[in-house]
Amino acid sequence: MIEGRIHAAMLAGEFPVLVSLGRHDIELAQAAVDAGAFGLKFHLNAYHRASGNSFGSFTEERPFIEKLARLGKPMLVMSGQETQPSLAELEALADYGVEGWNIYLKHVQPYMYESRLRPILALDSESDEADLRRIAAIPGAMLEASVGRFADYGAPLLAADLARYREIVEQSGLPVIAPSQKRFTAADMPRLRAAGIGAILCGIIVTGLDPHAARAALEPIVAAAAGAAAPRP
Repeated sequence: MIEGRIHAAMLAGEFPVLVSLGRHDIELAQAAVDAGAFGLKFHLNAYHRASGNSFGSFTEERPFIEKLARLGKPMLVMSGQETQPSLAELEALADYGVEGWNIYLKHVQPYMYESRLRPILALDSESDEADLRRIAAIPGAMLEASVGRFADYGAPLLAADLARYREIVEQSGLPVIAPSQKRFTAADMPRLRAAGIGAILCGIIVTGLDPHAARAALEPIVAAAAGAAAPRP
């Protein structure tokens, strides 16, 4: 299994900011890089509800993946819903610099655990303790706390959200990524870090789809996350 820069940064307490691309647009990706994003996430085989965009197969999206790899940032892939890449395609993604696949537990195909990519399993708003225990038992797994209800997307981050994140961190014992289902702001970074979150994943709720607006939104969040990171020993 790939150790990966994202996993290592989380374990080191660096509190990296990752960006989920709501559209496969290299200018949007470059804007995230220019804003200081640590890593990038793209999508395959999926309809992205928040943006309304659909993403194709590995073969269809490969030209974009090749461009994205040239930016030199560690990458994650939301690998699909009912359809997933083959094992050979997962291995090809690893060669491009992808460090992990990131999907809901219900979409996992057993062969995916045979790839070099780290499994990053997502909880949803209906997940219970049994789902959390299943993820915690997977060797090398990380967890995405995608536990917000779609009806609440874009609302401010509340104390109840932070309490739920802390519960997930404490019960799982895993590195946990918090996606921006709520509208994360720079002021939220110390609060998320205090809840035990290891990295944040800023998607369309924060970035939108315009490169200039994305950079403007991300820069203060990246700066605040750096300030909230655990001090090096």
